[in-house]
Amino acid sequence: MQQDGILLTPFRESPVEDMEPLAFPNEEKWDFVLVSDKHDVDSKKEIKRRKFLDELSKKGFTIKKIEDKKLFFYGVRAPKDIFQKYQRLRRKADSRQPTSSNHEDVEDTARIRIVNFIVRNTVTPDFERLHDLMNKKVFEAAFPLHEKEEIKRILNEKWARWGVLFKEQPIDAIRCYFGEKVALYFAWLGWYTYLLLFAALAGLVTFVAGTTVFSSSQVSKEICDANTTIMCPLCDQNCSFWVLSDTCTYAKVTHMIDNEATVAFAMFMAIWATVFLELWKRERATVVTKWKLHEWDEDEEELALQLINNLQHKPRWYQHSYFRSTIILILALLLIMVLIGIAHMLVIYRAVAMALFMQSEVNLLSKHADTMAVMTGAVLHYITIIIMTKVNRRVALFLCNLEKPRTLSQQENSFAVKIFIFQFFTNFSSLIYIAFFLGRINGHPGHYVRIAGRWRLEECHPSGCITDLFIQMAIIMLLKQTISNIMEYLIPLISHQLRKKRKRPKKRSMMLGEEEEAEDPCKRKWLNNYELNDVYIFSLFDEYLEMVIQYSFTTIFVAAFPLAPLLALINNIIEIHMDAIKMTRLHRRMVPRKAKDIGIWLQILEAIGTLAVIGNGLVIAITSDFIPVQVYKYMYSPCRRENHTSMDCSTGYINNSLSVFRIQDFEPHTRVLPEFKGHQIKECRYRDYRDADDYTYTVQFWHIFAARLAFLILFEHVALCVKLIAAWYIPDVPQRVKNDILKEKYENLCNESRERSPSPAAPWGPFPRETVLCEPLQRGSTLTSRSPPKTAANMMEYVSEV
Repeated sequence: MQQDGILLTPFRESPVEDMEPLAFPNEEKWDFVLVSDKHDVDSKKEIKRRKFLDELSKKGFTIKKIEDKKLFFYGVRAPKDIFQKYQRLRRKADSRQPTSSNHEDVEDTARIRIVNFIVRNTVTPDFERLHDLMNKKVFEAAFPLHEKEEIKRILNEKWARWGVLFKEQPIDAIRCYFGEKVALYFAWLGWYTYLLLFAALAGLVTFVAGTTVFSSSQVSKEICDANTTIMCPLCDQNCSFWVLSDTCTYAKVTHMIDNEATVAFAMFMAIWATVFLELWKRERATVVTKWKLHEWDEDEEELALQLINNLQHKPRWYQHSYFRSTIILILALLLIMVLIGIAHMLVIYRAVAMALFMQSEVNLLSKHADTMAVMTGAVLHYITIIIMTKVNRRVALFLCNLEKPRTLSQQENSFAVKIFIFQFFTNFSSLIYIAFFLGRINGHPGHYVRIAGRWRLEECHPSGCITDLFIQMAIIMLLKQTISNIMEYLIPLISHQLRKKRKRPKKRSMMLGEEEEAEDPCKRKWLNNYELNDVYIFSLFDEYLEMVIQYSFTTIFVAAFPLAPLLALINNIIEIHMDAIKMTRLHRRMVPRKAKDIGIWLQILEAIGTLAVIGNGLVIAITSDFIPVQVYKYMYSPCRRENHTSMDCSTGYINNSLSVFRIQDFEPHTRVLPEFKGHQIKECRYRDYRDADDYTYTVQFWHIFAARLAFLILFEHVALCVKLIAAWYIPDVPQRVKNDILKEKYENLCNESRERSPSPAAPWGPFPRETVLCEPLQRGSTLTSRSPPKTAANMMEYVSEV
């Protein structure tokens, strides 16, 4: 017969909570649960487990043991004096903390945080902590419990279900159940999603505006009508010439994306990114002040927990090693070089695939070889992102441990910077090549740049390279936001179901007349929590990283893909509630942590905003055909030469942007078919600005180059100035919040000065019994959870209590 409930409480002076061990009240609460496999009595694992539990008992913890078929569960409850110590230490650190020292006044999130810290930092006589014991399989799991309480009910009804997709998140309830760090993440994600509405609307308007010129663009019309313009072959071996009008649809799509509206949208997104961050700073200040965390200090919190756990604890000092920093920098640069090398491999794949598709006997492949190379390259890029994400995580964690950060938050910040840099190169190296190098380093007919002397690099379409970037971004974002999110939800769901089947024993059949044995209610609850998926220490970090990478896609190359904000908006609406369901139903409860901001992620977002200005400026100046068309209009078009005002000034642009090449100048190993549709071909056209005689750059090329550079400088300076003005114009902290904080400081100082005022009766001046210490201010409303004492009697009570 199993013993369902056993209380292990050695070294307790007054075991009040040990009475009636077999009576399990409905409100019995346990702060933490440890799980272990069953071991032999004299085994090393069993001895280590007993030593650890004895150390917890010496600290006054109540431990309840419940035996299951294959597992032992150990419920851990901390004594009241631990929480009283915490409150006293926090009051010393911050006089505005709540003054009650009653055990019931400690929030559940604080209880779990304190107990988790003590349990994980308890050291056995063998100098082993819980982390070491879990690595040695002495304990299998350690977690706080999901509670069936009012807050959990609110979360399930108003947050963790699909029926409330478009309703406001209960941020205060999230904070009360998961802690401030999780609540701030969802507050930030909700704010980001809300402001994406405006970016998505602007992007949709830009895209729709582009569709209106799908067939009416003069440049597209010229390509569609160019049925006599013979283009040079796209490969070296047995490739024929081709007619420019064959790419009519591709040209229409290009100019649907690449138009004047794109420039305005890029400028709008630069301003949007700044406004979003500035408004978030205001929202954060409001929320944090409401939660009384605006002056909370992480170092003081950590020192308080360390002293509660061990009064003899000495603080771990800040340290910096230039040698370790140099090693970390070298290793990080090596990985970045590997990531750039992978991007080069993708370039090689595209070049080889292009050549193979062109020579394919399948008409669809040979006709759309360039598009197929881009699409398959994008899928391959997505696969490399999945693989390298795992590699990047391991390397970043190794470098982070090598750096030896002092606190968990410093470890997270260090890890965040490293993993973001690695992920940025993983996600964007191929996009950077397409945006800024594709079609610009491939040479020209008769002098092509080749890979290993064999495969030619890709060329841009005569209407520009921006469609290639559009396709690449669309495929990666769609794959990331569909396959990745489906797997992110299905894997925990399937894992949870498998754990339930594997761990839950079958019920024993009852004999006739046999009464069913009463089961400890804690047993079923603990087993249900154990069957949930484990929470990784950086689980919330992964969510931040996913959103920050998405934010990068939404801002940096958004000029080439105006629908990115719309896709991000749809994803985020689903992501919020999918994460909520995972956290409340599929994963064990996170250990609540305090925080007053989103940490290093804010600096990363600001850096992305600056990169977005640079990136979009480069896309318009280099990738887009916007600048060459404008130069043609104002310097080389018929409008300029003949002063025509009735015709479209871009008339003749395509013919002007194509250079002439004599086929007799092809390289010796280039095999082309000299005949095309029964005609002997002597000349072909290619996209570039080169002289027909010696193939050197023309004056127009240098005019366009100067115009690109001038536009880039002008765009970036204007956008950065607008960002700075927006940052100055929108205060980081709302006026109301500043006044509330000022009011709180005034009332505290007023009370302090009255308390210290001299009196004939005492050196520190006793007050008349009913003297009002400080009248409340009329402006604003108080933010404190407990009003300051107004009379001398109340003040004496307050001082004696402290």
